[in-house]
Formats: sequence, C-alpha cells, structure tokens
Amino acid sequence: MMSYEVLGPLAVNDHGEAFTPTAPKQRQLLAFLLLNANTVVSIESCIAELWEDNPPSSAASTLQTYVLQLRRLLASLPSVGSAPCAKDVLKTRSRGYLLRVGPSQLDVDEFNSFAGQGRAALARRDDGCAALFFRRALSVWHGEPLADVGLGPRLRAWVAGLEERRLGALEQRIEADLRLGTHHEVLAELTALVAAHPTHENFHAQLVLALYRCGRQAQALQVIARLRSVLNTELGLEPSSRMQQLHQAVLTCDARLDASVEWPESVLSLDLLAERRGELADLAPGFAQCLEGSSA
Repeated sequence: MMSYEVLGPLAVNDHGEAFTPTAPKQRQLLAFLLLNANTVVSIESCIAELWEDNPPSSAASTLQTYVLQLRRLLASLPSVGSAPCAKDVLKTRSRGYLLRVGPSQLDVDEFNSFAGQGRAALARRDDGCAALFFRRALSVWHGEPLADVGLGPRLRAWVAGLEERRLGALEQRIEADLRLGTHHEVLAELTALVAAHPTHENFHAQLVLALYRCGRQAQALQVIARLRSVLNTELGLEPSSRMQQLHQAVLTCDARLDASVEWPESVLSLDLLAERRGELADLAPGFAQCLEGSSA
C-alpha cells in the first residue's frame, strides 16, 4: 500500500519500499501538494512556495517539469503502476494541480485520527483509553516535520502548526497520565519538557502538579518562581491567572491538588496559553494562528 510521511523526513513508501524523490525542488513541491491534498493548488501558489519572491523567468515551465518528474516517480510505484494512473493521482486542473491522497495514506491524517480519539476519550474521562490513543498519535512522528525539505512560506507555517499539534497531544497525554495517578512516571519527562520550552506554562503547571503529588512542595514552588523570572525577563509578562491560582494552591496545600481529577480546571487543554493568546500574538505575529491550528 502506498503511503506518504511528512511527520519527520519526507518519505514515499509502497509495499515496504522507498520511492522518495531526491531532487530538492521535487521534494518541496511534493510536500506542498501533500499539505493541500485533494485540493487544487494554483500554479501561482506553487511558484510562490518554491521560489518565494525570486522566481526565475522560466518558473512556470520548470514547475511543469517537476510535475512530470513526480508523475514518473508515481508511475514506478507498484500501487500506481503506469503513467496514465499516475496522471490520475497527480491531476492537472485549470491553472493548477491536485494530488489525490487516500484517507489512510498520509501520516498526518493518522496522527489527527488518533489524537481526535484521544480527545474524545479524555472528554468522557476514559483516561486509560485517552493515554493509549495519544501515545499512538505521537508514535506516528519520526522527527521534525519535513526535516529534509526546503521550506517556503506556506510550508514553514504548516510545520509550525504541526509542531503545536504535537505539543498539544503531548500535553493531553500527560493530562491523562496525571489523572491516572502516574505522577512519578512523568516527572523526568516533564523536567525535560520545561527545559526545552522555558515559557510554556502548561508544561510548567503539569510539572508543578506532579512534584506536589510526589511530596516535593518546595521544588514545585521553585518551578513557578523560575517560570515567573523567565516570563518577566524574556517577554515582560507575569504568569497567567491560572498559574497564579496554582501557585496559591501549592502554598496553601489545597486538598484538591491531591485528588485524581485535574486542577486547576482543564490545566492541559491549552487553557493557560489561551489566556495569553493576545499578549503573545502582539509579541510574535503569527503565533496565534499556529495556536488555532493546534486546537483544530
């Protein structure tokens, strides 16, 4: 069966064999068509992605050559088998192209399906099932999206959105683990995550909760203090109101922190980030758009 992988290095596989194009622009064009799978992509959009603001005078004819080369590649796949069939997979439309991709052929779709099932299980408080689905979703990833592909403006934005979705799924998997009472098991992972994402309030909130439940109140308070310092120094912000509520709860040994339910309410489902959406969007244009993609 033919499949495409973008959650890591770009790959085209069929019956266990790799058929990935090697030429950089072909790889970039294939990735761009996969981003817009089953949708007509205009010639102008392809040219803007491949060459940004500096297209050669021969851009349209060069693009057509890349499309022909991709069709030859597709024709060599056992699941496609011929040039006419390849034309049916990569179709020419009026002023554009359309790449047909089946429902189980693209790894992003597999990730989205598992993550969606995880969110549904989390909503109905089936935490064991949620953790399993989120682990399956995250196992689809093999590294940075399109790690070996040159990125134009649309692909750069898409990759940023995919990374936000991955972090969202990771947060929700940890939420399920915390609900299941496995706070000891997630401590090392959360410690690494806050080091890698020093302004990410959700991961900090989860680490605080895990530390507190492990009887390490002082260290939980130190995590909050470090977060406040980083937010002030790097972004000129104070911790969100939810983070401040969590701080107060740790200080007063609030009994709700010991419960197997999440607290504060919905700590993991991007609520902390949602409070900062406006502030962070002002500081980093495009950030809010990435967050919208991550919650889709």
